[in-house]
Amino acid sequence: MKEALAILERGLGRAALWTRHHHRGIAAGVVTVLLGTGITAFGVAPLAPDAADLPRRLVLEDVTPLPLDEQVDALGGILLELTRNDLTRTSDTADSLLSRLNVVDAEAAAFLRRDPVARKLLEGRPGKMVQVVTGERGELKRLVARYPAEKSEQYSTHFTRLTVTRDALGLHAKTEQAPLTPQVRLGGGTIRSSLFAATDEAGLPDVIAIQMAEIFANEIDFRRDLRRGDHFTVLYESLEADGEPIAWNQAAGRVLAAQFTNNGRTYEAMWFQEPGGKGAYFDFKGQSMRRAFLASPMEFSRVTSGFAMRMHPIHKTWRRHLGVDYGAPTGTPVRVVADGVVEFAGVQNGYGNVIYVKHRGDRVTVYAHLSRMHVRKGERVSQGQHIGAVGATGWATGPHLHFEIRENGKHVDPLRVARSSEAFSIPASARPQFEALAQSVRTQLAVAEARYRHASAGNPPANE
Repeated sequence: MKEALAILERGLGRAALWTRHHHRGIAAGVVTVLLGTGITAFGVAPLAPDAADLPRRLVLEDVTPLPLDEQVDALGGILLELTRNDLTRTSDTADSLLSRLNVVDAEAAAFLRRDPVARKLLEGRPGKMVQVVTGERGELKRLVARYPAEKSEQYSTHFTRLTVTRDALGLHAKTEQAPLTPQVRLGGGTIRSSLFAATDEAGLPDVIAIQMAEIFANEIDFRRDLRRGDHFTVLYESLEADGEPIAWNQAAGRVLAAQFTNNGRTYEAMWFQEPGGKGAYFDFKGQSMRRAFLASPMEFSRVTSGFAMRMHPIHKTWRRHLGVDYGAPTGTPVRVVADGVVEFAGVQNGYGNVIYVKHRGDRVTVYAHLSRMHVRKGERVSQGQHIGAVGATGWATGPHLHFEIRENGKHVDPLRVARSSEAFSIPASARPQFEALAQSVRTQLAVAEARYRHASAGNPPANE
């Protein structure tokens, strides 16, 4: 036993002498090993049984340590690489961005300034997702930036990947378009003030809130009907770029299913698309959530004046307002609320730039004060098609859309028309497929509801 201890002491003495000359390599190796161990423990710990429930047994064994020289040599051979992530900012320069990412590399900064491809990193809009890999001295080994596709038609399906790499010949940069990958996620929240505040609190993208408001627009007036304590759960697609959730909200995925409880009444909807057909949202009974007339000519907007008596902002007299005004910035897209044919597109009196669209059942919709018009008289338009943009032409005190619906020449409340218009049903041929999907969606929404209730009770979030 004494001989073994003497051998161990000599080995430890040699190890101590070696570590004084190779302390950086050992530190790098230990950090790497500890990081790897920590990640593994985090991943498996929640699945392990409670230690108190395991049987206990005392085991005595003689332990013979492995040769320390071999272990120290192995640690010294491990190279340290660090990965960091950040978003570009409006004020960024090549030097400030690299400094924030802890990159100490004058050559790399100069390359980002002069190379025509690499310079795209700091051109255009900020918010590009940047990831760098550096060596132990802070030198840049690899940089990858991900941001919206450069071609507008690919904006919702692809992203741009800019890569800067270093080899024996120096630094090189290239860009490529890569597909976004959808991942299904669950979410839920409670209304305390507004829908957007609730989705922000739940960590949901703004476009998901907009889609939910759009889906339930014919059942819920999100301007007047929301109550404190209303709650929702949602199943949606989160688009990822190389496994990373994207930072630009406009390209978020589609709501796949949602459940919204408003004033004690629960509404449900799911996305369904027949093979080769056009998809739409339906309730779980197979009735379309989108009726023959949309509830609003804008995707999500603020009603500034309803279908009622009001003080006219220009004439300063009480008059009946024969339409609905939607406040929005100039240039906001305006869509037609139902299929039809353009009856007039031009300038008319106080309406300024105005479009009239003729629909079935002797109905006409009017879109006034437009800044731009994208259609012409006689053109056939489809529900949801963008036909113009918000403006302030004609008798307008500021940018907004004036919207009317006329039945047989008489003005009617647009919201009443939307809610009373006919809905579409799932065809009999697609009913079995719809029923199977509806059952699966119900299960997933139940999981989302359970997680939301669990989190609302102050418990830590369950693992995905």
